[in-house]
Amino acid sequence: MGRGDVKRILHLGLGAFHRAHQAMYLQRLHDSGDNDWTLAAGNIRADVPEASANALSPLDVLIAQHGAYTLETIAPDGVTHYERILSIRQVVPFDATLATLIDIGAQSTTRIVSFTVTEAGYYLDAAHRLDLSHADVQSDLGGGTRCTIYGALAAILTERMRRNSGPLTLLSCDNLRGNGLRSRGGLLDFVDQRGDRTLRAWIDANTTSPDSMVDRITPRTSSDVAARVYAATGWQDRAPVMSERFCQWVIEDNFANGRPAWENVGAALVDNVRPYEEAKIRLLNATHSCIAWAGTLIGLDFIHEGVRVPAIRRMAYEYVTQDAMPALAPSPVHLTEYRDVVLERFANTHLRDTNQRVAMDGYAKIPSFIAPTIRERLARGESIACSAVLPALFFNCLLRWHRGELAFAYHDGAMNPEAAHALFTSADPLAAFCRDPTLWGQLAGNEALIQAIRVADQEVQRFVAADGLLIRLNSRAP
Repeated sequence: MGRGDVKRILHLGLGAFHRAHQAMYLQRLHDSGDNDWTLAAGNIRADVPEASANALSPLDVLIAQHGAYTLETIAPDGVTHYERILSIRQVVPFDATLATLIDIGAQSTTRIVSFTVTEAGYYLDAAHRLDLSHADVQSDLGGGTRCTIYGALAAILTERMRRNSGPLTLLSCDNLRGNGLRSRGGLLDFVDQRGDRTLRAWIDANTTSPDSMVDRITPRTSSDVAARVYAATGWQDRAPVMSERFCQWVIEDNFANGRPAWENVGAALVDNVRPYEEAKIRLLNATHSCIAWAGTLIGLDFIHEGVRVPAIRRMAYEYVTQDAMPALAPSPVHLTEYRDVVLERFANTHLRDTNQRVAMDGYAKIPSFIAPTIRERLARGESIACSAVLPALFFNCLLRWHRGELAFAYHDGAMNPEAAHALFTSADPLAAFCRDPTLWGQLAGNEALIQAIRVADQEVQRFVAADGLLIRLNSRAP
């Protein structure tokens, strides 16, 4: 195929996860000799320099390296592998107008626009509709910014429609249940709020939004990765990214205008993503949050440290085995094997994945990762004792945040800070927490939920008192 026939994916959200996951899959296609597709990528929000006011932002470093970087993967046994990623052929400098991203997205050679904006970046309420009260959404609807994924996509699609550039696939790659369906719903809500019937009709006729499930633990890249890359490869790289060796991508095969042959390099193209997605969200994502919140409460910094604490491992194991797995069965996924692999991955001491990274965005994770299992078990009259421990852990972390006692800055795009602080000024903070519709949707105020979390909260407080004391004593030992 000639160079002029190369097709493009435009990716929005050029973070570490995209570089360790989707960009890697395309690189492996290139390595196999399939060069039909390339990547362009950029951000819809300004990238912040990590070290000082004089430092380059991660995006600026990638631009200087012409999109090239090194991927370091680490297996649980410590075996490390280095891979040079060259699939991002164009890194787009940030511009608040998003003019270059809009232009690229509107070109006929662009066939897919993919995005990773985190769970909270979809601005969905408990009913999975666009949260019109959020300041970012209001700003985009008013034409003040294009800081949300919907403002960016609407601008791209409007220009694409004007140029008659052909159909487009909108591919969410975030840990959001039904990410294709829900991101599409948010976009259509956004366009409807603008009253743009012409664009709405064009989107309906010319775009698809496949569901996908993505899985690869990608910690924040530590400062010593660049030195390891240089020692192992001789490459001077200021933008390396690190991840675990395990990698999974399951995609609904529903593309509007062609796609790469990802199935040739390990991705699964399926008719129905949901069984894989539910297993991953409830068994992996929820457990990850459980370990992060519990570890935070007793002063641990890293996920692998929490997995080694018997009480934390028990909480995670019992939630999965007693509550989550029965709710998922029957499943095409071997759930017992998946559970054990998940815990093995979390125990990887070489990743040094932080509790701070995993603990964030609880207001998006409770309704997405945990509430569905609780809702289904309550509907069947089953116990939620093991599931209730997870929101009880988050409640206690939130209490620490309210008091200013967390050891790190907590970020939560779906949380209203004033409303969250107000929970703890009420007569019964835990009941107020359980009545919060942002967290619980239709479960908000359910008496069985409140009572189960009260019991779980007592268990959490006993755990913190006992295991927290042991951690403190061990930290003082000579």
